[in-house]
Amino acid sequence: MTGNYSAVAPSRAEVESMPGVTLLEFGTDWCGYCQAAQPAVDEALAGYAHVRHLKVEDGKGRALGRAFKVKLWPTLIFLRDGIEVDRVVRPRSAAEVAGAFARAEA
Repeated sequence: MTGNYSAVAPSRAEVESMPGVTLLEFGTDWCGYCQAAQPAVDEALAGYAHVRHLKVEDGKGRALGRAFKVKLWPTLIFLRDGIEVDRVVRPRSAAEVAGAFARAEA
């Protein structure tokens, strides 16, 4: 696994200033959907080790998740130079995640 979701999240302004491709992964460590999706996310990430990956704990009152209008976990948001270019909600395969990476890098 790629680690736990962090309770400490960057601000929206910090995220928007990040250069290159960034993956924001919203969820919680106890979420069954998040746990089920993790092997697909990890497999896809293996081909994109150069991409910044932030696992952000989400929930009521979490500003970053609300700023991105996250409704379901896990939600993967792919950013290029701080701008959302793709989103995958509850991924079911590594190919689905890898496709979003490819679009983010295009």
